[in-house]
Amino acid sequence: MTKTTDTSNTLFAGIDLGGSKIEAILLDQDGEELLRTRCPTPANDYTGTLQAIEDLHGKLESRAGRPLPLGIGTPGSPSPQTGLMRNANSTCLNGQPLLQDLEKLLDRPVRIANDADCFTLSEAVDGAASDAEIVFGVIIGTGTGGGISINGNLLQGPNAIAGEWGHNPLPWPASEETPGPPCYCGKHGCIETYLSGPGLANEHLRRTKKTLTAPQIADLAAQGKTEAEATLRIYEDRLARGLASIINVLDPHAIVLGGGLSQLQRLYGNVSRQWQQYVFSDTFRTQLLPPHFGDSSGVRGAAWLWRD
Repeated sequence: MTKTTDTSNTLFAGIDLGGSKIEAILLDQDGEELLRTRCPTPANDYTGTLQAIEDLHGKLESRAGRPLPLGIGTPGSPSPQTGLMRNANSTCLNGQPLLQDLEKLLDRPVRIANDADCFTLSEAVDGAASDAEIVFGVIIGTGTGGGISINGNLLQGPNAIAGEWGHNPLPWPASEETPGPPCYCGKHGCIETYLSGPGLANEHLRRTKKTLTAPQIADLAAQGKTEAEATLRIYEDRLARGLASIINVLDPHAIVLGGGLSQLQRLYGNVSRQWQQYVFSDTFRTQLLPPHFGDSSGVRGAAWLWRD
C-alpha cells in the first residue's frame, strides 16, 4: 500500500542519471520510499536529458505537494575549477554546466555528486554500513569507482575526486601485470582495467583465448570449471590488493561493494581473507559487505545529499 505523504515531515528528492535510464525517488525522513519513477536516458542528447530530469522532478514535487530541492547522482563530476562536467562516460555531459543549467531550469537548489559517492552515502546512511563511522563504497561493474563517507557525510576534497581508486595503479603488481592494460584515461595498469567487469573478461580472454562475459565466467566457476575458477581466483587476489591499499590509507570500518560484480557472494569471504596478507596491521576488523539497497543505492544516495 502506498504511504500517504506527510507534508509536515522533511522530504528528499533524488535522481540517478544513468547511461540507459534516469531514475527518480522521493523519500521521507525515515528513508521510506514515497514514489519511484524512471524514464529512458535520451541518447547523446544533453538538452533532452535536462528535459527528462525536469519532468521527473515535477512528478516528485507533485507527489510531495510542495517545491523540493534536488540531489542528483551523475557519471563523472563537476570540476571545482570551472563547474563544468568531466570524466563522464555519458559523453554528452562532459564540458556542460549541468548544475547551473538544472538550477536555472528547475528554479530550485540542486546538489550534484558522482554516482559512486551517492552509492556510498546511501549504504552509510541507512544501508549495509549504517553503523560504521568510516565507510568506503566500491563500484565494480562496467567501470570501477569509489566514495568515502565519514559519520554519514560524504568526504569531498578540494579536487572533488575523493574515493577515485579506480585510476590508481594496481598495488603489488606481479611482473606479468606491468605495465598493464591501457586505460581510457591515457595511462596503463589502472585498477579499473583489472577489476571492472570488462577487466575480468579481458583477463579470461588473455589466459584462455575464450571470449566470455563476467557473469558467464562466474557461472562456469560455480559449475567447477577449472579455467573460470582460476580466472576468478586471480580477480579475487587483485581485488584484495586493491582494497588493502585503501585500508592502509583510510582504515575504514566497512567497505561496501556495489555494481554487477558485487553479486558474486564468494568475494565477501575470499577477498577479506586474502587482504590480510597485504594490510599493514596485526588485526583485521574492516568488514567487507554486500549492498543493502543494491541498484537502488544510487538514487537513494542522491536524495540523501540534502540530509543536512
